[in-house]
Amino acid sequence: MGQQADLFEDSQYIAMRIAEVAYRLNVSEASVRNWVKAGYLQHRDGIGIVRQSFENFCHNVAGKEKLVSRANKSRSSQHDHVELSSKILARLQAGEAVLPLTEIYQNSLSDSYRNKEGIYYTPPDICRVLLADIALPASHKTFCDPCCGSGNFIIEAIHRGFLPQNIYAYDSDPVAVALTKQRIFAETGYKSDTIFCRDFLEDTVSFRDESLFFDVIVTNPPWGKKIQHIEKEKYGKLLGESRNLDSAALFFFAALQRLKEGGFLALLLPEAFFKIAAFQNARQKLLEYKLLGLRDFGRPFKKIMTRAQSFCLEKNKNRLRKVLCSVNNTSFTRQKSSFVNNPAAIINFSVDSADEQVLAAIFSKPYVTLERNAQWGLGIVTGNNKKFCRSEPFENSIPVYKGTDIYKGHSHKVTNFIPDDFSLYQQVAPIALFEAEEKLLYRFISSELVFYRDTEQAYCLNSVNMVKLLSGFPFSHSLIAKVFNTDLYSWIFKKLFNTHKVLRSDLEKLPLPIEFLKSKNSFSESELIEYFNIGKQDNGTFRIKG
Repeated sequence: MGQQADLFEDSQYIAMRIAEVAYRLNVSEASVRNWVKAGYLQHRDGIGIVRQSFENFCHNVAGKEKLVSRANKSRSSQHDHVELSSKILARLQAGEAVLPLTEIYQNSLSDSYRNKEGIYYTPPDICRVLLADIALPASHKTFCDPCCGSGNFIIEAIHRGFLPQNIYAYDSDPVAVALTKQRIFAETGYKSDTIFCRDFLEDTVSFRDESLFFDVIVTNPPWGKKIQHIEKEKYGKLLGESRNLDSAALFFFAALQRLKEGGFLALLLPEAFFKIAAFQNARQKLLEYKLLGLRDFGRPFKKIMTRAQSFCLEKNKNRLRKVLCSVNNTSFTRQKSSFVNNPAAIINFSVDSADEQVLAAIFSKPYVTLERNAQWGLGIVTGNNKKFCRSEPFENSIPVYKGTDIYKGHSHKVTNFIPDDFSLYQQVAPIALFEAEEKLLYRFISSELVFYRDTEQAYCLNSVNMVKLLSGFPFSHSLIAKVFNTDLYSWIFKKLFNTHKVLRSDLEKLPLPIEFLKSKNSFSESELIEYFNIGKQDNGTFRIKG
């Protein structure tokens, strides 16, 4: 069975938890649950995934069906890390130049290994920018990189005046640690003994280095590192983060804990940290301190589509501070309060001060939201649209909308049909929601809001989501659709969330103005804009009047 054979070495265990299967196969827990529903894996209540079904899955399914493309990728894009590590360490010991070896090592890591460990090596130019944001005399200060990789931040810290004997670093990869030590020696002639081959999270929660606190911490923590759920829960509990157990959030709380009062912390993070609801606790904690700067670096990592962004803070609870924002080579300032007052403390720093004034005016009016006021549903997840979807109706089939069939206020003729046997599919929302007398359909993948009021009990694929207002909500489906379909609300959505996915959690934060809507059956967008005392510019943006 190759590499997978060692997953169940102890014969007394006949099953495995869903989280562990997800971790081993480098997929989400949701994917594992979908495979259980589809019959690829056998699950027993109170026990878990049956070992034999897992072994059959590895032998007969992974690598052969599009349904499990993520698992296929984890199998096909691999390298022998033990062999690679041994070769690099041997060549380093033999005295080969450290910089070429560093490049060879980084380029030899497979995509699956990078994804599993959350490894994205930081380009030197980004290291320089992040260190430049920290203006302090460095010669007597301690510096730490909790995820040092091959040492790019360390070398830049030395160039900034930090003494090598005051530099600390952590990494769980012994090759990365060896490369970093050798780079420090090549740069300064100093043989460091404070570059530790240890896990910074584990050291922090176990108080292994309880006397080690640092003046400056700068790092690019692992993004989405695959950590077993039981470990995540432990770290989250001990670090005070119960809402989000993503590795980026955990490293933020750990670094903050190890930072001295008055010290500086700068992290390079995925854009999601600053926007999505799951990171709300981390953002609120960040905004308690003196926030110095926010930067957007675009997409610097190959094969990674998310944007890389950074913050720099001083561990000082001075709340009255303007924040320097840098986006697309343009710099401007924002009041920190503008982030604090955003829904879910969203740090939408790509928005300039003029945009922020418009958002503040909109949120200053009395409003309600859809949170806890609606039933939500995802369209049908077939697991294989090519297999199930046809362009013409057939016996025992039903028509289904897809995202491109939905337009603002109307729909296109249905061009997809699937079998009406819902047991064939991975995920199906409650039938009562599909067959509701009235509901809203909206595009899930879209750069603007696109809503359609459905009164024909339509079914849809998962590129379309559904929302049904609960009884007693003061406004009608048609009125809500009209609000969301305005150019203004697409602008609000973009300025707050800047995403091409229309998520329920984001829609639930949009303000529905009570005073404006309470006496209306319909309205024009110009009336709505006038209500907020704003004007639409020729370039499509909005500004406060006069």
